[in-house]
Amino acid sequence: MHTQNKISVVIITGNEENNIKDCLKSVKWADEIIVVDSESSDETAKIAKEFTDKVFIHKWDGYSAQKTYAISLAKNDWILSIDADERVSDELAKEILEKDLTKHNGYFIKRDNFFLGKLIRGCGWGNDLQLRLFKKSETKLSDRMVHEKFIVNGSVSELKNSFSHYSYQNLNDAFIKINNYSTLEANEKADKKTVNLFTLLISPPIYFLHHFIIRKGFIDGIYGAIISYMHMITKLQVQLKIIEIKKNKRS
Repeated sequence: MHTQNKISVVIITGNEENNIKDCLKSVKWADEIIVVDSESSDETAKIAKEFTDKVFIHKWDGYSAQKTYAISLAKNDWILSIDADERVSDELAKEILEKDLTKHNGYFIKRDNFFLGKLIRGCGWGNDLQLRLFKKSETKLSDRMVHEKFIVNGSVSELKNSFSHYSYQNLNDAFIKINNYSTLEANEKADKKTVNLFTLLISPPIYFLHHFIIRKGFIDGIYGAIISYMHMITKLQVQLKIIEIKKNKRS
């Protein structure tokens, strides 16, 4: 493969032994691979060392801080940030390596999201653009606790090819992530959001209908219904945890 771009791939991990090998295989074309592991208790770091000598152990300090640290270790200015449950296609790799990247400081890439092995087209997942390729010197991360974003100074564009995301291999994984993400979101919003009996009764069905109807989850059948319920449960848990946080602060 002809290459004109030097790319550093950065990946943050935590107990990802079931995912990290396939992830790293998909980016073996990169000039540099940096893995920052948050003291995993499984074989994640050991497996990562089979693909790169740049595996760093760093105590978990939140998504944004962990990714910022990983990016700081990169020798190249162009960074591709991916997660352990994501895979870069050969077509996307070729495009990244051969494209003239100098016209913009960052690039959005379409993410194909799979749920229980099925490619999802609805629920807002079918047009999921992620800013993942960017110049380190022109980019910073938002300080959100969850769903952090890369903020690029200057113009951005979009690549033609996509990468794959296998976030939920089974329902147990899904419910673990729902619990973790809802805790982070509740802590982030506790001082800003008001929760009362009305919001507890009305919000959950609204969230479900928003994803299943407005965001067209119905086109994925039962999978779309399950995902819509998961979004509903997540938002309900956020509200319940905000009540608990405020109660604990008062006491």
